[in-house]
Amino acid sequence: MSGQFTELEQWEKRLLAPSPALTEDLKTISGDIMLLGVGGKMGPSMAKLAIQAIAEAGISKRVIGVSRFSESGLKQELEAAGVETIAADLLDDDALKGLPQVENIIYLAGQKFGTTGREGFTWAMNTYLPGRVAEKFKNSKIVAFSTGNVYPFAPVYKGGLDETVTPAPVGEYGQSCLGRERIFQYFAEKNGTPTLIYRLNYAVDFRYGVVLEIAKSVWEGKAIDLSSGNVNVIWQGDANEIAIRSLLHCSSPARILNVTGPELLSVQWIAEQFGRKFDKQPVFISQPEPTALLSNASACNQLFGYPRTTIRDIIDITSEWVKQGGDTFGKATHFQERNGQF
Repeated sequence: MSGQFTELEQWEKRLLAPSPALTEDLKTISGDIMLLGVGGKMGPSMAKLAIQAIAEAGISKRVIGVSRFSESGLKQELEAAGVETIAADLLDDDALKGLPQVENIIYLAGQKFGTTGREGFTWAMNTYLPGRVAEKFKNSKIVAFSTGNVYPFAPVYKGGLDETVTPAPVGEYGQSCLGRERIFQYFAEKNGTPTLIYRLNYAVDFRYGVVLEIAKSVWEGKAIDLSSGNVNVIWQGDANEIAIRSLLHCSSPARILNVTGPELLSVQWIAEQFGRKFDKQPVFISQPEPTALLSNASACNQLFGYPRTTIRDIIDITSEWVKQGGDTFGKATHFQERNGQF
């Protein structure tokens, strides 16, 4: 990365630094931590965050990352940060059986994009594999990543659905994710495995996510579809912290926790903020529908406090990244999708 990004890199470093609360919680979390599916969007930064927090806590604890490591250089990058890595295809029974027993599991593996046309693989990853993992690590604590896509679309005036609402996912991706939850719930009770179902909706970083997509549309003069006119977002660094700290809140029966930011955000408002920063007029199409996919994360806020990184912080750093031509992950969220087809 060129020298022009030095200030942004320092900003990112501050935003991703572990909080005192995470450092203290890691002193209480007994045993090592293994991240299954560490090669995804959140895994690398989460693993590095855990390593940094462990160092700041002055304790000894291993952080192990498991992935196929199909992305060139990621394995070496994690190892350089102090993460132990294991290259494995979790759908391979022998590979799964060969993994070491670790007291704390953060389950990040899953399939979303490319679901349409690969439904069989999607269900294998999102529903079959969790059962294999739950049996393998029945004596561990498990934080299992899920999604707000298990909820139905609901009137915006409700302000987001909380964990008491009965899931009613739209489309096979959301259905398979509900299947993942049910499997982990079953084994949490069958084996007494302390488990937390981590319903995330949506994590953002200046390299990917809903806010970046809106920013790029404004920057490039592309029309922004307002049919899904409201969203929830949370900074990836805050979501990573909550995932690690959630290891202290696993239970049997499994606990369910919505994880997102506290605001019900307007897509149009976000776009208008970028319009001011870029001195460009956002282009909008469609009218907001009266329903949206929104989560109420008040239980999460009660446990862990409000996220440290505000939506204004996220907009500020994202706008600078876009203006300076920073690289992105190139993975669209499809947050406007209303038919569950990803």
